[in-house]
Formats: sequence, structure tokens, C-alpha cells
Amino acid sequence: MSGPVSDLEDLEEQGEQRERGEQGEQGGRREQGEQGENGRPCVAAASARPAGSSGEPSAPGRGPSAPSRRGAADPVKTLMHRHRDLCRQAVDPLEIAAGLEAHGVTDRTAARFRHRDVFSLAEEMYARISRDTGTPARPEAAAVPPMGLGPLALGLLPGVLGAVAVAGLRLTEGRTRLAVAALGVLAVGLGLRAMLRHGPLSTGGHTPAGAHAPGTRGWTCLLLAYALLGDGLLDAALTGGPDALPDGTAAGDWPLTTAPVLALALAGVPAVWTAHLFAAGARRKMATSRGLEEFAASVRPLLLGTFGLFLCALAALAAVCGAVLDEPAGHAQALALGALLLLARLLAVHGSTRAPAVALGAAALAEAAAQACVLAARLPGCRPLAAPVDTLVALWGPGSVQALVCGAAALALLVHASRTLTRASAHARAEEQP
Repeated sequence: MSGPVSDLEDLEEQGEQRERGEQGEQGGRREQGEQGENGRPCVAAASARPAGSSGEPSAPGRGPSAPSRRGAADPVKTLMHRHRDLCRQAVDPLEIAAGLEAHGVTDRTAARFRHRDVFSLAEEMYARISRDTGTPARPEAAAVPPMGLGPLALGLLPGVLGAVAVAGLRLTEGRTRLAVAALGVLAVGLGLRAMLRHGPLSTGGHTPAGAHAPGTRGWTCLLLAYALLGDGLLDAALTGGPDALPDGTAAGDWPLTTAPVLALALAGVPAVWTAHLFAAGARRKMATSRGLEEFAASVRPLLLGTFGLFLCALAALAAVCGAVLDEPAGHAQALALGALLLLARLLAVHGSTRAPAVALGAAALAEAAAQACVLAARLPGCRPLAAPVDTLVALWGPGSVQALVCGAAALALLVHASRTLTRASAHARAEEQP
């Protein structure tokens, strides 16, 4: 099979060939009729005469014979047979439309089936399935179930655990502080795991098993570790340090950047809410759209709007965390990394895993390369390696490296998401939330 679109063209060609064969058969019958008028035996007329009209009894169990007529092929029926699993499992026409789009069927292809768009073609296919199986249509399946308190509570869990960990770092010293830091990292990690396994940010019902791109979790952990430790290390390395390991404070030789990281942990609730808002809005747009282009045009503003709401909430949280902790808020770093992580998760939730893994990996490697260049510049003759990073830090501070790298990766993912998440196939099934 060369492809869905070429297969559809083959169906049309088969139908035309059958129509031409039917026309040739009818023309041959007309020629036989003319020969009968010229005095020759008319075989067609004899075969068309009802059985028993010449005095001969008709064969038992057989009625009057009629000229056989072969109709043209039904391309919709053949298409349904080719996508029988999709039709059998669909709970509404929207899922069929999304599945057809995923297989390359466009509005132009649907016009060949005498339908104005893919949605109209899907409605006919679903109506035939419902008529054949006796299953009534269920339009309510197109709606995303309302989000309960469970996902919101899980979204709040990483922020609460992160706030407790930061408070523990401020109230302890020495080895006790190191133990609190280790336990805090473990607790926040478990909280994030619970949040991402349930609710709108879960990939359980959307991404097939084994489809996750390798390294995504590792790249995410490296990005979060850099957000906590990277700026302090970069600033110290440019001045000849660090002379000691991090002591868990923002005033040490290797200071921690806690305000942006705590804001990201607290942003779990806005992330869960905006993901649900986008999924529910996209399903409503799908129910009212009459074409793939119309659906994409209506979902794109929804994506940008929900994304903007998340950034506004994250900016407010960063400001609050900076004021409470008496540290720089780090708006640029928090917004860039938060945008990158949210877009990567939204794409993974809706079945796209490769692009997020590439973007996260590129950002983590770029940050590591910046650190490596600064440290390698201490070798004889390698001082020019640190010139780009030194210039950037001198202009906008050590946080500019993370903001620039993560911002560029987030912008690339936003362009990709505006094309991927506006397709009907990305919203084939409503989100199932506990």
C-alpha cells in the first residue's frame, strides 16, 4: 500500500473502470438488439424474456430473470472496511474525522467522496456503523469530563513540598541542611511524578506504551538542576571559583537560585488548569467546526491564550517567591524554562514525543556547553572560549544564559505546537480524569 491518499485514488479508478465496463455491456446489448431486428436471432431478447413465457416451465426455486446490472464501487464502504478498527472503536464522528486526518485524508480528498469536508465524510461513516450495529450515536462523548479536585490537589503537591524544603534549608545548618536538601529533592520529585501520572497532564490515555522518546525525563532533570545550581556555578566560575560545594543558601560561595525553582514547583496548579482548559476548548471547537482548516484556525488562538495565561500565573508566582525569600525573582529564567516544560508536556500528552525530547535535550546540552566553555577557558590558550558567555553575563547577568537557551527552545516548540496541536487527530479522545 503506497499511502492513504493513493489508495483513495485507486478506489476512484476502480469505480470508473466498472462504470466503463457497465457502459460497454449495455452497448453490446443494444447491438444484439439491432441484429435481431435485421432478421437474426436476438439472443439478448431471448435471454431477457421471462422464464415460462415460451411454454417451458421455469426452474424450481428461481423467479423471473432480469438483466444483471453491476453498479459502481462504493468508495465510502471500501474506506470503512480499510479503517474498520477506527470505525468500530469510535464513540462519535469526531474520532473518525481525527483518525482519517491522521491517515492523510484532507478536505480535498473528502470532496472526491462527494463530501464537503472530512467531518461530513466521518458523519456518514459513523451513521453507517450505527445503522449496521444498531448502536445509537453518543454526541456527549465529545466533551471532556469536568476536572475534579483530585488533579488540582496533585498539582498543588509539588509546590507545597518545595516550600517545605526551602523553609527547611533556611532553618537548618551543616549536615542537617544537606539531609533536608536531599529529602526535599526526593519529595518534590515524587510530587511531580504523581501530578504527571494523573489528570490533564497525564499521557496514559494519549501516548501508546513505549512511544515515549528516550531521555526526556533525564533532560528535564538536568534543566531543573541547572535552574537551581547553574547560575551560581556560572557566576562563580567566571570569577575563578567556586572554592566550595553548595551549602544550601543563596549567599554561599556556590549560591542556590531558589526563587525561580520554587515558582516553577508552585506552577503545577496553573499548568493542570490550563491543560484542561485547552483540551476542553479544543473538543468544543471540534464539535462546532465543519472543516479541518476551520478547526485549526479556531484552536490556534485557544492554544496561545491558554499558554499566555500560564505565563502570567508563573510571572506572578515568581514575583511572590522573590519577595518572600528576599531574592531576585528571576522572571526571565522562570518564564523561559516554564514555557519550555509546559509546551513539551502538552505535546507529549497529545501524542507528540520526539520534538519535545529534541528541544529539551538541545537546551540541556547548550547550558552544559556554556559551563564547559567557561571552565575550559582556564586552560592555557583557551581564554577565547569563554568570551561569548562572559559578554552575555556582563550584559544581562548569569541568568541570561538559561533564559536565552530555554527561550529559544520554547519558541521552537511553540511554532511546532501551533501546527501539531491544532490538528483534529491530536484531540481524538477526550481526556479521562480520575
